[in-house]
Amino acid sequence: WSSYQKIDAIKEGISKEELENLKDQTGLDYDTLAKVLSVAKATLHNKKGKAKFDMSVSERLLLLADLYSYGYEVFENKESFNRWMKTENTALGGTAPVYLLDTLYGMEEVKHLIGRIDYGVYS
Repeated sequence: WSSYQKIDAIKEGISKEELENLKDQTGLDYDTLAKVLSVAKATLHNKKGKAKFDMSVSERLLLLADLYSYGYEVFENKESFNRWMKTENTALGGTAPVYLLDTLYGMEEVKHLIGRIDYGVYS
């Protein structure tokens, strides 16, 4: 997607169906997603089908999807990347990458680390 398409999707809202698809792909549970998206777990559960999230949640969902998409591309294996996201990493101070996703700076740090891996820099 182009940046403009992403902006339009955010303004339109990401649907519960799209959240469920992301949840299935990433292997993240509702507790983790609620923390990453900065919403109550009930907010995620209460949406149904094509119901859409607000701009704030939609933007974080799209950022999360972009990060995982980049990781899948670099690792060339969805399961390996999902496992890496949940494994403590010395380059992140001994924290698993998934635990940094609740802030935008954390997401950027994880994305930066994936980039280092992509370029073969010891990480």
